[in-house]
Amino acid sequence: MVRLIVDTPGGTYPVHIGSGALKVLKPTLARLDPTGVVIVTDTNVRPWAQAVAKAVKSARLRPLVYTVPASERSKSLTALGNLLAFMERKRIDRGGVVIAVGGGMVGDLAGLAAATWLRGVHLISVPTTLLAMVDSSLGGKTGVNGSRMKNAIGTFWQPSAVVSDVDCLATLPRARYREAFAEVVKYAVAMDRGLFEVLRRDTERLLAQDPSTLEGVIMSCATAKALVVARDERDTGPRAILNYGHTAAHAVEAASSFRISHGRAVAFGMRVAAKISRALDLCSDRLVEQQDEMLAAYGLPDESPRVDVDRVLAVIPTDKKARRGRVAWVLPRRIGFAEVGHEVPPGLVRRVLRKALA
Repeated sequence: MVRLIVDTPGGTYPVHIGSGALKVLKPTLARLDPTGVVIVTDTNVRPWAQAVAKAVKSARLRPLVYTVPASERSKSLTALGNLLAFMERKRIDRGGVVIAVGGGMVGDLAGLAAATWLRGVHLISVPTTLLAMVDSSLGGKTGVNGSRMKNAIGTFWQPSAVVSDVDCLATLPRARYREAFAEVVKYAVAMDRGLFEVLRRDTERLLAQDPSTLEGVIMSCATAKALVVARDERDTGPRAILNYGHTAAHAVEAASSFRISHGRAVAFGMRVAAKISRALDLCSDRLVEQQDEMLAAYGLPDESPRVDVDRVLAVIPTDKKARRGRVAWVLPRRIGFAEVGHEVPPGLVRRVLRKALA
């Protein structure tokens, strides 16, 4: 097991990564001296939530488990209100701790509940998906979706600890495991050429979920994100690099009423961004090919999402990072380096998207 320290103005906290990492939960929780614990999970991973409850239970502490449907639709104001009402009924006070056990949806919902209940209680994140381990459990972003915009309602609330136990991935459906590599490839293309080489060299081991190889990849992604978040906790500048591929991805997700998985949407979004970059002569044909080959190797083929292109085009200007309807794109220049802040002519965006969604 390895440990990383994330240091931000909003809080400094450890990230534990490795097989058997759940064993650190009890001492981690003890240091917070909680008066109550609410474990938030979804119907797919409730057994892991029960394992967490058993791991932290003591003579004076009886954790409560709150379960939401395993659906992106659970990331809503209605679901948030129901969770907060549960915490009120159970009389969770300011010494309470919320433990998020699940993927990105659970982490975002539970994180926002922790941030807003009594103006903030402690949060511990226990990601059970690869996507959450490498990305969403880190950095303090919480939120729920609006009626048309993904993650439109939220705040920044850093966890007190993140515990990424790779053993949890054993029950993750194969398709969801593979789809998570879209976020891993994002880090590699936008920020870390060394990680790109690891992904190319160790493809078979990673697809077979080799623990030691996987631990190293999760650590690389977590370290990259921690360094960016330390510089820009509230997403006002450099942190935009983490949005590579997400401009088109979020638009596709919203236009499909969130029926398309996040991993596949991000893979699509990265392909769109690379093609825009090539059309602007910012990158080479080889970069586009290398990224396509890498995504395909991890089970993310170049397949057009079944979504109306006009709906996608209508959503892009409402991206939460847009200013006056203008979107600053993150575009790759070479493997391991992308640039933020590119304003792309609307006609080019329209042409690339129409071709990509044909």
